[in-house]
Amino acid sequence: MDRRTVLQGLGGAIGLASMRGFAHAAEAPLSAGLPEGLYATATMETLPGKRPLIRLTTRPPNYETPLSYFADSITPNDAFFVRYHLAQIPQVNAATWRLNVGGEGAAAPFSLTLNELEMNFEQVDIAAVCQCSGNRRGFSNPHVPGVQWSSGAMGNALWRGPRLKDVLARAQLRSEVVEIVLDGADSAPLSDTPDFVKSLPLAKAIDDNTIIALRMNGQPLPHYNGFPARLVVPGWTATYWMKHLISIQAATRPYDGFWMRGAYRIPNNMFPVVQRFLSQETAANTPITEMVVNSVIASPNEGQRFRTGERVDVRGVAWDGGYGIARVEVSVDGGMSWREATLGPDAGRFAFRSFTYGFMADVQGARRIMAKATNRIGQTQVDTLIFNPAGYHNNVVRATTIMIG
Repeated sequence: MDRRTVLQGLGGAIGLASMRGFAHAAEAPLSAGLPEGLYATATMETLPGKRPLIRLTTRPPNYETPLSYFADSITPNDAFFVRYHLAQIPQVNAATWRLNVGGEGAAAPFSLTLNELEMNFEQVDIAAVCQCSGNRRGFSNPHVPGVQWSSGAMGNALWRGPRLKDVLARAQLRSEVVEIVLDGADSAPLSDTPDFVKSLPLAKAIDDNTIIALRMNGQPLPHYNGFPARLVVPGWTATYWMKHLISIQAATRPYDGFWMRGAYRIPNNMFPVVQRFLSQETAANTPITEMVVNSVIASPNEGQRFRTGERVDVRGVAWDGGYGIARVEVSVDGGMSWREATLGPDAGRFAFRSFTYGFMADVQGARRIMAKATNRIGQTQVDTLIFNPAGYHNNVVRATTIMIG
């Protein structure tokens, strides 16, 4: 699929999503199965430049996208989820912003203006899912600490910017480099709170698909999604997608900051991930890396009513860590039988793949609809939660219940 095809599809998807715009409501449209207290505190709220999103926390701001926006493969910028670890988020001045590139592993450190980053390097486009590592954490049983996300801490966009490897090439990396360390402009109100700094293994940093995004769905990055520049690491969870990027440092030894050594880690050999972060592994655990195969039903809504004989159109999206979605199966009888759904256009292996399935509402009563995705290397969503203390990688097949009659 060439760039023009992707952009044409993007425009149509954004238009459809805009027409489905979610109405402002005080009560957040949360899924069933979350902690009881969340239903009393989560509300719909509009941040500057955003449509109403589901507010989970204010400081720092953590807002998720309502499921209705996942009926299409592209998530509109103003409906895209918001995720921060630190509460002080600067309004970056594009005219004075600088990106500093250096570190002990760089023979030729330098800095770039926004204009230089856009004009002096090839700009590439890639459609990719940005998903918080803790997406669906709120469904963990037993309960685990952290932001109690439902299924909306994610979105898919067409990102545009220079390859990270092209920027690093200008820094003339030394042969001893093992990781690339990334920092953003956000900070914490208290000095003893660790700055949010992350690292990437060198191989992932110089992958052709890893870019410094300056544009999102054809527009400059929104403020709450990392303006003026953010890292895009297709296939990997969003903990590495540094927003408001200001520093790229080449390191000759593994970075040992809190957000690498103390957070975003999973027990070894618990999940079927392929790409590993070997320089950061310990005997007990490893950093979270690629996303696991997953899907979500965006329509119909939980509890939606249909008349007997009415057609029910099931719509949603599926995604994984970049191997590509092979099929999505849908059950309309609570998992007793499965039928293959129709997949939408393929915008690339890192993007959402939309799916549809239709059936007639022929039997009165409750109907449990489920979707299950399988990727091209044979990985499939699970039926039982793989529990871990941080609530990561929740890809359990979930049901949406509708009423007929």
